Amino acid sequence: MKVIGLTGGIGMGKSTAAATFRRAHIPVFDADAAVHHVQSKGGRAVSPIGAAFPGTIKNGAVDRNALRAAVIGNPEAIKQLEHILHPMVWAEEARFLAAARRAGKRAAVLDIPLFFETGRERKVDKIVVVSAPRSVQIHRVRKRRGMSTADIMAIIARQMPDLEKRKRADVVVRTGLSRNLTNRQLRRLILEILR
Repeated sequence: MKVIGLTGGIGMGKSTAAATFRRAHIPVFDADAAVHHVQSKGGRAVSPIGAAFPGTIKNGAVDRNALRAAVIGNPEAIKQLEHILHPMVWAEEARFLAAARRAGKRAAVLDIPLFFETGRERKVDKIVVVSAPRSVQIHRVRKRRGMSTADIMAIIARQMPDLEKRKRADVVVRTGLSRNLTNRQLRRLILEILR
């Protein structure tokens, strides 16, 4: 089974790319969804996050806005949070890959925002980076999440620069021009992967 790493900065188009892989019946592991799962009511991360960041638990689940406020702009707090979350997400990823192999899938995708930052490149056969101009990126995040420009820039600053990601990619999918062009690039890539 080929394992594909899918990454790109916030607002670069990973969700669109992941949806295209799913439509081609290639299973996709969504690292963000795994984080949401372990932070939801009864999730494994609720208790350790509550202990590390008092005031961030509401109704038995992590209050994502309170957690963001507690860690944004604080590199030590972010490291502490990642130390809690990453092993849990990696365990979910391992279960996903095992299930895909058991199901006889020819390929599986790992959709991981902090792919390079967490050293995941050693775990995959091909690295796909989605990329768009900075202005498009900021517009998408503001429209989708309603965040301030300062908060968006703080998140972008924490992520590896887009140029560096593109240099380290096996394939770069440009998502800033049109959905049609993006889909054409992805369909070609999927045909190549499943060959």
